[in-house]
Amino acid sequence: MIPFECALPQYSCDTIQLAHGGGGKLTQKLISSLFYPYFKNEYLEQEHDSAQITLTNNKIAFTTDSFVVDPLFFPGGNIGDLAVNGTVNDLLCSGATPKYLSAGFIIEEGFSIEKLKEIVHTMAQAAQKAGVYIVTGDTKVIERNRGDQIYINTSGIGTIDKQVSISPTRAKPGDRIIVTGPIGEHGTCILSTRNNLGFESQIKSDTASLNEMVQRLLEELPDIHVLRDPTRGGLSSTLNEIAQTAHVGIEIDEESLPISEGVNAACELLGLDPLYIANEGLLLVFVEEREAERALNIIKDSEHGEQARIIGQVVESTNNEVVLKCAFGNKRIIEMMSGEQLPRIC
Repeated sequence: MIPFECALPQYSCDTIQLAHGGGGKLTQKLISSLFYPYFKNEYLEQEHDSAQITLTNNKIAFTTDSFVVDPLFFPGGNIGDLAVNGTVNDLLCSGATPKYLSAGFIIEEGFSIEKLKEIVHTMAQAAQKAGVYIVTGDTKVIERNRGDQIYINTSGIGTIDKQVSISPTRAKPGDRIIVTGPIGEHGTCILSTRNNLGFESQIKSDTASLNEMVQRLLEELPDIHVLRDPTRGGLSSTLNEIAQTAHVGIEIDEESLPISEGVNAACELLGLDPLYIANEGLLLVFVEEREAERALNIIKDSEHGEQARIIGQVVESTNNEVVLKCAFGNKRIIEMMSGEQLPRIC
């Protein structure tokens, strides 16, 4: 039996905890109390996945992310395509057309050149599929036993059409919420692979860039209110972030949530909640009620969108709560994740 410890929230920390990187309350506290005050500017205050900036009359999105996943290779991908896809999807969530990426590598002395070659090759394939160019980068090597094999940072730039205005602040009561695929696939895959749990059905990471899906949505429905990729902290933390930013409430329907049998069985076995598990190849889409079915059909007709569902709606709320309507008719509040279910997830 593999021991799992519950990471209790700590709000007064003198040192960085694993949960500071988990996408939940400690992550938000670190951002709001440290990074935002020091780096404060109008672009950070957008509180978006990518900063939307204007250069020479062109609106662009700019984002950055670092990847420290363990293990480096897993069913469905590796740290290389995860880095490219994650950054591309952050740009897409601003309504941007991804154009250029940078790639920074921190590599531990003694790391296998063959493994590095496989990672870089996978990154190149992912970039080509996403239609982006890796145009600049950096490599640092640290002493043996001073790191953990390899870390990758990717930054990205994309252009935004002037008629597109996508922001978490635009979520409003009446909006319907669509999730574009099954939840919890990536996090459960990493957990299974890392601990050799040997589930009967192999669970694969859902890592993918979602260019085609978002491009079609924007072409046919340019007034999408919110796009968000629920990575660290899962669906619950992302919905809480949006509710708090837009000062609204959110209700989701338990019976509408797409969860595969493999993920559901794994979570029951390990005592985990799929709502808090990371995803790497799906989006949350907020649209007006009258556009919801049309948006759902566009998504279902796109690659990676066949299992998309409408899972809930935005409501008026003075507490900005996210509420789950359970199968038996009762309701429970879904809070932002406290602690860390699984570190080194991306």
